[in-house]
Amino acid sequence: MTEYGLQMYSMRDITKDDLEKGLRAAAEIGYKTVEFAGFFDHPAEEVKSWLDKYGLTAIATHTGLNALMADFDGMVAYHKAIGCDKLIIPGHDLSTKAKLDEFIEQVNEYLPRLAAEGISLMYHNHSHEFFPNKDGLLIHNELINRTAMDFEIDTYWAFAGKQDPVAMMHRLGDRVKLVHLKDGAGYHEGRWLGKGSAPVAKVREAALAMGISMVVESESLNPDGITEAAGCFEYLKTLEG
Repeated sequence: MTEYGLQMYSMRDITKDDLEKGLRAAAEIGYKTVEFAGFFDHPAEEVKSWLDKYGLTAIATHTGLNALMADFDGMVAYHKAIGCDKLIIPGHDLSTKAKLDEFIEQVNEYLPRLAAEGISLMYHNHSHEFFPNKDGLLIHNELINRTAMDFEIDTYWAFAGKQDPVAMMHRLGDRVKLVHLKDGAGYHEGRWLGKGSAPVAKVREAALAMGISMVVESESLNPDGITEAAGCFEYLKTLEG
């Protein structure tokens, strides 16, 4: 079966209090990799021991740029200790030209510094990056054109931003290192995979053809994180040839 990752934000109802339980549940469902959305003060060595215990690999983390700048050396050391080579900025306030310019300057400073440590710096979109900001700039286009960053395409948020996520994957080519498989029924109304209106099956097909790793993110906690993550995995099994 195709290997899938899980963004641990999908189990935030559990991980905030018991990260190990969330990791164990992800592995028991059948996920092979995990993408972290916080470590909840657990030391890297402890997290790595859980990954090894449950046969998981840390494919990426969602780490804010401000957190990276506040403790660059510590962040690098943590990623190396858990065996993770992708640091993904999960979003940023880029609502004005000044804020966007500052962010791009900072990204362009940290890209080579992280690369020298063997870590890729990437950006994860929501939907607003595809609409003009307060100064009329299309944020995602600015990031594409003014940085050398790679991207994690959240395909549901791209869809909600009136984009064709599959066309975007092809357009960006090898700058897309990961995609979020996500579904929803409208702008902020998340659904289990296969229960919404996003082109999940087409995204999966394109990702397989392009060799792009896939990470499931399901945000509605319906009825809880484990059940929803399991339901998404069961849907993906139905797409296997």
